Amino acid sequence: MQPLPAELLTPDEMGRVDRAAVALGRPVAWLMENAGRAVARAVRRRFGPCRTLVLCGPGNNGGDGYVAARLLEAAGWPVAVAALAPPVGDAIPAASLWRGPTRAFSAAEVARADLVIDAVFGAGLTRDLAPAIVEVLHAASRLVAIDVPSGLDGATGQMRGFAPQALMTVTFFRRKPGHLLLPGRTLCGELVLSDIGIPVQTLSTIATTTWENTPGPTPLIVPPQAGNKYSRGHVTVLGGAMPGAARLAALAARRAGAGMVTIAAADPLGVYRSGEPGTIVDERPLAELLTDARRNAWVCGPGLDADAARIALPAIVAAGRHVVADAGVFSAFAGEPDGLRGATVLTPHEGEFSRVFGPVGPDRLTAARAAAVRCGCVVLLKGPDTVIAAPDGRAAINASAPRWLATAGSGDTLAGIIAGLLAQGMAAWEAACAGAWLHGRAGVHAGPYLIAEDLADALPRAFADAASGRF
Repeated sequence: MQPLPAELLTPDEMGRVDRAAVALGRPVAWLMENAGRAVARAVRRRFGPCRTLVLCGPGNNGGDGYVAARLLEAAGWPVAVAALAPPVGDAIPAASLWRGPTRAFSAAEVARADLVIDAVFGAGLTRDLAPAIVEVLHAASRLVAIDVPSGLDGATGQMRGFAPQALMTVTFFRRKPGHLLLPGRTLCGELVLSDIGIPVQTLSTIATTTWENTPGPTPLIVPPQAGNKYSRGHVTVLGGAMPGAARLAALAARRAGAGMVTIAAADPLGVYRSGEPGTIVDERPLAELLTDARRNAWVCGPGLDADAARIALPAIVAAGRHVVADAGVFSAFAGEPDGLRGATVLTPHEGEFSRVFGPVGPDRLTAARAAAVRCGCVVLLKGPDTVIAAPDGRAAINASAPRWLATAGSGDTLAGIIAGLLAQGMAAWEAACAGAWLHGRAGVHAGPYLIAEDLADALPRAFADAASGRF
């Protein structure tokens, strides 16, 4: 099966693409017919003939619904249409071709249907659903959505007051951020992306800035034939009062391909050295370690207290080294985002992000982008729908992570993976994106009930998947 196109278009961008398609000779009526046909085809593939009620709004989403109803009825399905309001604009011709039964737009009619097709509102809804519409949608026991479940914001994945749970959502040309961001990703159910004849060249009318995070052709860095451990990069992980965090980050950096990894920490009791045989511990002061230019990538924050992080991060930045900032760094610079300028990649979860930048709010993409601009670095906002944002406006949404990846130490592992990729010469944006994808894929291979220690051992399989396209 071919992977879906990675571009994600906001509702506004999709509107511009639609207009560009019309300018290229694809009439709205023709596109609407193709969209309705795609919905009918997807419904017939997933369900058997049953009492079907198509809920149609007044706009183009409703027009798609009228077409789907007509084609399902022609295929022998018992179909009725319930209109929220009379059709307007381009939906009028599609509605005029419906000759089948109509029903009241009511919860009672919905409850009598075996299957409901939601064609009320599309992804561009900018207001909360009215209570009467919520009541009708809430009554559906099995629902298929056109574009998005009505009430779902296609740009943010948030509900406009309410959105129904769909078994399947059929959308067209390209997905939207709301199809991947939560709770939208869950509410859409099975997502079907259909080609309705929009030319690919319409993408040139917009500057795409948002993508699903995929590994691309390969994030695997092939070491030079005549290379050595230092040519593959040297990651230094700062150790602190919680040695387990630094050890997880160091092991991940090694598995991610760094030629050498050192934990910089005082270790009078041998706590750090008691780990894996390849663990190297250096107890010299930070200032002395920074004189070694081969130490090109650093991890600052996992297991560090705020006071130590507040001293260490500016020193590493001033030395011109790549640094992945995590955990204790965000306590150290709470309410001081400018203190993080010069870092290479920030990896906060939502609570840590809020500590520095203020509440994330309902729009994770916008929040992460604003933080990236403010600090001049890549921001990886962790979560089940991780967002990676660059200062130039690029953003990616990661969907490779299984739900069981939410476990203590998982974030330390992610920081180590990214640092390992940076050490080998990968650029900040690419390293953060590849790191997030590989981290999630390793979680898939480690399986349910994983603990953070399992992730590093699963990384080689994640790399192999990325290199071969098996995902």
